[in-house]
Amino acid sequence: MSQVTFANLVAAALPHIKELMPWDVDAMRQTTPELLIVDIREPDEYAAGHIQGSLLVPRGILEASCDWGYSDTLPALAQARTQPVVLVCRSGNRTALAALTLQQMGYEQVFSMKTGVRGWNDYELPLVNTQGETVDIDLADEALSPPVLPSQMAPKSVLK
Repeated sequence: MSQVTFANLVAAALPHIKELMPWDVDAMRQTTPELLIVDIREPDEYAAGHIQGSLLVPRGILEASCDWGYSDTLPALAQARTQPVVLVCRSGNRTALAALTLQQMGYEQVFSMKTGVRGWNDYELPLVNTQGETVDIDLADEALSPPVLPSQMAPKSVLK
């Protein structure tokens, strides 16, 4: 039996979710006032640059944030089951899995932003820092492209 990988999980989720490109999300922001953009990255990733007006809900607490009765409950998200919700992460992989989860929780209009914040930045759409200041595109690109270290690569024995 082959090992299930992160890439396998994402690939299995994609046929079951809806994705939007960054420019579609930007257009939606202009025309859909009830749109909720949820950034599921970690707080340090969000602080380095995020979509203005997005709500930070790290992936680790997403499900509890979507439901009532938890210390992580975010009312804006818990009551958004019928409104459009766009999930964003760095590249669009974490949000593919998160979109599937939110659909299972009854969210009717949940989307994963394909290419993530990296794609948003590539299309030269603005990112802001925690002070609301626009982040330089090149600096954002650096922060959104961390290197994979040799210790993070699979040993040759695993690659057989």
